[in-house]
Amino acid sequence: MESPVHELPALFKQLGLDADPASIDRFIATHAPLAEDCKLADAPFWSPAQAAFLREEILEDADWAEVVDQLNVMLRG
Repeated sequence: MESPVHELPALFKQLGLDADPASIDRFIATHAPLAEDCKLADAPFWSPAQAAFLREEILEDADWAEVVDQLNVMLRG
């Protein structure tokens, strides 16, 4: 059985953020570029719950990990 594949809007919804394309673009524009020495989950703009979710998904290489990596890359750009 294949793992579910999540897309960026679903991740934003999971994080409690607006998930429409304009809101995602605005979030990236507001928070990028993230410093190279800052882990995604340690960025100051996350709530404690959001940071914990991001840490857990990457640590466990869970089904959200791929889209979390995508967000990480977008915030580094």
